[in-house]
Formats: sequence, C-alpha cells, structure tokens
Amino acid sequence: MESATKRPPTTVYAESTPNPLTLRFVSSRLLVPDGRMLEFRKMEEATGVSPLAEKVFNLPFVDGVFISGNFITVTRNNAVDWDLVQLELREYIQEYLNTDGRVVNDDAPARALADANERAVSHADAASEEDKKIIGVLDEYVAPAVAADGGHIAFRSFADGVVTVSLRGSCSGCPSSMVTLKGGIENLLKQMVPGVREVIAEEL
Repeated sequence: MESATKRPPTTVYAESTPNPLTLRFVSSRLLVPDGRMLEFRKMEEATGVSPLAEKVFNLPFVDGVFISGNFITVTRNNAVDWDLVQLELREYIQEYLNTDGRVVNDDAPARALADANERAVSHADAASEEDKKIIGVLDEYVAPAVAADGGHIAFRSFADGVVTVSLRGSCSGCPSSMVTLKGGIENLLKQMVPGVREVIAEEL
C-alpha cells in the first residue's frame, strides 16, 4: 500500500501532443514501474484495476487513459476544448496523487492487469534477425520521441517487406502520427533494415 503521508508533494504539468484530442500530464514521481504501460479505453476496463484511471474517467469528456512511467495521457471527446478543462484536469490529477495517490490496486485482478498492459502493447516476439533489427531501431530511434509525445509504438510483425506496428496513447487515432509513420519511421527503417518497403499501423 502506498503511503500518501511519507511522499514529498507530487507536482504535475501538462504538455500538448501531436494529437489534438490528447494531453500528456507529467508527474514528478513514477506512476508505474519503468517498462509497464497500461491503456484503458472505458471506465469498465479501469474499474478495480487503476484508481487513478477510474478517477479520470469520472470526468464526462474523457475517452481514454494511457499510463506509462511518470506520465498519464488523457484522450478527450469532442464535448469540450482543452482550453476549457486543461488547467482543471491538471489540478484534479495532481490533487488525487497527493491524497489517495494509488495508481494501480494492490489486489487488481491479474487478468485485467494483463489486458491493460496488452492494450498498451509490448513488442511481439522477434521471429527472425530482421525482426530483431526492426525492434532495435524502434527502441533506439523512434520510441523515445513517441514517448515524449505521450504515446507508445511497438513492433507487431514483419512479412513480405511490410512492418506492422501498434500505436497507443496520444498516437492512437492521431492524424499527424500517420504522417510521421509514413514519412519518418518508414524511411528510417528502409535505410536501416534491408528488405523493409512499407510500415503500416495495426488496426484497432
């Protein structure tokens, strides 16, 4: 059980992302262990698993929550503009982290936790040397920039010259992420991994 009294105060600041429907809220403390990612697309998926995500889903304009490292990416619907709610949401998250503070329940069902992590998606297992090279390029050159924008990219498969990746967090459904995928990531992989001719995003 996390102690809310022994921690130094947690501060939170908001960052824009390439996706106009998402904002990234960065905490001064780690929210989940490095390497763990959780994605929730509706309240039911968060219930009993992540009190933080549940709290955020209580707001009527929230459509999705992605938690990784020291940040939480929130996706809104079209009911409001960020200008109207950004400051309040930042304070709402910060106040929660300084009071209750729980991000993941100690007794969260293992299956629900695994599902949330699977939605956030880690790399698929490498089946070939080409797969290993692709994963290496994504980890070294692509993932840090994507994480800085509040999202996550993961390798799913490579067949017939086509690399399939998953995009989560702020990248999911973002118009500009498709431009980045085709213009930046595809060109990079073509240069660094012989045989790559196209990069596509996995259908959700």
